Parts: sequence; C-alpha cells; structure tokens
Amino acid sequence: MSATRRFPAEWEKQKGILLCFPHNGNDWPGKYQAIQWAFVEYIKKIAQFEIVFLLVANKALEAKVLDMLERAQVDIHNVTFIVQKTNRSWMRDSGPIIVESSPNTIEAINFNFNGWAKYPNYRLDQHVPSVMAKHLDIPLTQATYKGKPIILEGGAIDVNGRGTLLTSEECLLHPSIQIRNLGFTKMDYEAIFKEYLGVTNTIWLGDGIKGDDTHGHIDDLCRFVNADTIVTVVEYDKNDENYKPLQDNLNRLKSAKLEHGKSPKIVELPMPQKLEFEGVRIPASYANFLIINGAVLVPTFNDPNDRIALNRLASCFPDREIIGISSIDLIWGFGTLHCLSQQIY
Repeated sequence: MSATRRFPAEWEKQKGILLCFPHNGNDWPGKYQAIQWAFVEYIKKIAQFEIVFLLVANKALEAKVLDMLERAQVDIHNVTFIVQKTNRSWMRDSGPIIVESSPNTIEAINFNFNGWAKYPNYRLDQHVPSVMAKHLDIPLTQATYKGKPIILEGGAIDVNGRGTLLTSEECLLHPSIQIRNLGFTKMDYEAIFKEYLGVTNTIWLGDGIKGDDTHGHIDDLCRFVNADTIVTVVEYDKNDENYKPLQDNLNRLKSAKLEHGKSPKIVELPMPQKLEFEGVRIPASYANFLIINGAVLVPTFNDPNDRIALNRLASCFPDREIIGISSIDLIWGFGTLHCLSQQIY
C-alpha cells in the first residue's frame, strides 16, 4: 500500500453521494421528461441513508428540482444543492476521486476528464473536481505522470480498499479506440494506481460489454463486494456477442490473486436480456449498482433476471438493504446508477 494515499472501498462509511441533475436531453433522446422523475426517485433512495450533493446547472433548475423533490416527498434535509454548469451528468467519470491521504484526512484527485476520449464537449465537466474540493474544503491534486496530465475515469476502476484494483484492457490499453493516455503500458498505469490510489495489485480483465459508450468500463463488468469477493457479469447464451468476452473475464478472475496472494471468491451475476434501440446495442448491466451507507441500489430492467441479480447481491450484502431501481429509461443514456454517481468520504 502507498504510505500516503488510499482509495477506500465503496462499502466504507461515506459522507454522501455526488450527483448532477440531468439537463442535457441529448443524452436521453426522447426520454428526457421520464429521466427527470427517474432521477428524483434515485435521489430519494439515497437521501434516506445519506447526503446527496446535487449539482444543478443554474438557480432556475435548482428551484424546479426542489419542487419536484418536495412533490416526491424526498428528505430535502439530506440534499445539498451546488450550482455548477456541466456538460453531462456522469459524475463517476468527471467528478473527483476522494482518497485518504493520511488517517482521518481526505484529498480530492482530479483525473482530467476528457469526454471519454470521444466527445468534444467536456470543458464544463472539467470544473467539477475543483468545485467539489472547494465545497468540501479539502485539497485538490491534479493527477500527473512524467509531467503530463493523466486521464482516468472513475468507472474504469474498482477497488477493495486493501490494495487490489480491477480494470480492463479494452478501456485503458486499446491501441486505436478512445485512447486516454497514448503509449501507456500496464506498468505505467500500475505506477499511477500506486501513487494516487495506494494500489499494489492490479487485476486486468479483457473486454467490456457490447454497446458500452466508454469502451470497457469495469463498473459494467465486475465489482468488489467485500475485500475478498468479486461479482462479475456472465452471459449464458452462447449466441450472444457478450458470451466470449465475459467468459474470458470470468476465467481471468478465476486465476487472479488478491494483494495477499490468495484467490478471490467469485460470484456470477446474470446479464439482462439483450436490449436494442434503433438497431443500437444498449449496455444494460446489473454490475452498475451503487453501494451506500446501509443499502445497495441495483439497476433493474423489467427483466426476468432482475430477481436473480437482486437475490445474489442480497447474499453478498447481508447487512444492507438491497433496493432495485428501475433503470429502463436511464440506460438509454448508456449508463445507470454507478455511472451517474461518485461517493464522497
């Protein structure tokens, strides 16, 4: 472990969750009205357990959202509004990553969001880490490596808080698609993980699920549920294009070791049935759940496998409520609960 920094596991005690109320209707074509109420429901569930730090584009939107929250009987005492313009609402990737820099001291890391190396309109999103660090009154560190900014999204990594990190080769190492850091090797990334996140052991998976707009984010693939247990999505239909890459990832996990040299326990999650819209594969995944104080919020898709996924996650979190949140509208934006959020310690 790094002597100076540690990225806590998501199940550790949180101060709150960072969200950004959707205002870019282009992310959800034809669904923007439905999305707003789906988001209110998401806020309501989190606010039952902890603070929601809610970014809103302007004061007019703040007033509108406050009215919606009150109508939905949300505990508004647990909602803190922060007025800040953004391009999008995907706080997992544009928001800061909060780490411990020493016991009882926290620090915000800015990993220089650039629109997933795909979209040109991200300049407003780049202000989110500094705005949050100022609001929380904590130091902000710009992540660099060999004198240059590092680009790394929160959705690309998952940790157990003990020294092991999960990520994917498709996202970080692809030679020609959505290149975050040109020429970086596994050794480069592992040096960065150690310096900024206190990680000493990295488990590399292969490809992400089909239709993933981020090109391989780990939070649609596999997640730690405790220090020694990893849940991973598996496609059981051999004719589905996700079958082979997810089998490859499962096999990699079975041969992987944790920071102490032992093998992780592996729990399989099913995939929802194939979702398409206008001929485009939509990246629905039960792995995009969010762990909060006292509960786990799980995306559901009006699918027979919803029940199986909820039950398996319930067995992984016996001391937390397991709450399904309908994400059939949210997923048209190519992400759901975890993608939209970032935990604050």
